[in-house]
Amino acid sequence: MSNDKLIAQLNELVSTYSVLYTKLHNYHWYVTGPSFFTLHEKFEELYNEITANLDEVAERILTKGGKPVATLKEHLELSRVQEASGSEKSEEMVQTIIDDFQSTMKLIKEAMEEAANQGDDRTEDMLNATFQSLEKHTWMLSAFLGK
Repeated sequence: MSNDKLIAQLNELVSTYSVLYTKLHNYHWYVTGPSFFTLHEKFEELYNEITANLDEVAERILTKGGKPVATLKEHLELSRVQEASGSEKSEEMVQTIIDDFQSTMKLIKEAMEEAANQGDDRTEDMLNATFQSLEKHTWMLSAFLGK
């Protein structure tokens, strides 16, 4: 069975993580207001986690004989999330990250299903752990917004 579809999904995830990494840095640097200290620290925590996830997925692609995408142009074309506009207020930043994490979890679920179809439990396990972490962050960020 060809793993081209799974590698394509994993590359979409690499690109999504790459855009999220940049967006979270943007938010980390430009958040202001009463929630500055809380969000500044939280965004740093999130971009550090995204960095680890990005590397793990890219290395999984290499392990499977694929080539991870590695240019900004490719990342912007393939990503399920968009760059930060640069004008978001703190609560908009949080809501955008919630929305982005939900889009990322949808992609992860699709890739998990493909990995399961291929009998690739190692990739499925890796993605499941990431999904659970994003799910928890989504819950916590929603609670931060009082939702």
